[in-house]
Amino acid sequence: MPESLLRLLDISFVVVHTALVVFIVFGWTVPRLRTAHFAAVGVTAFSWFGIGLFTTIGYCPLTDWHWQVLRALGETHLPRNYIQYLVNRLIGLDVPVPLVDASVRLGFGVASIAALVHARRLVLRAFKRKPA
Repeated sequence: MPESLLRLLDISFVVVHTALVVFIVFGWTVPRLRTAHFAAVGVTAFSWFGIGLFTTIGYCPLTDWHWQVLRALGETHLPRNYIQYLVNRLIGLDVPVPLVDASVRLGFGVASIAALVHARRLVLRAFKRKPA
């Protein structure tokens, strides 16, 4: 694959994956996006804990594909998670892995709870609307 295409893919992965991470962490704060947020959290949880049972817990196909592109560009010593990579690439900080891992768990935990609270409200509203 030509290097120019690999560089375009690299930038595309950074933009799309970062946007997805931001949406998962903060998407629940926008009422009209809460259903899409619930779906994004669900797909992420399935990837991390469903597919992750057969690969590695926390598996993300976007990270996997991005790492393939970066390796084709000659990158080595890639971190084990995308957020670690992102903090280093975009901000230039080398944050300790345990701190990044804890932040990821906290962010995803809060996003998951928010998504479940919203889903519960939708279900309760649906049951209240049904005639007796």
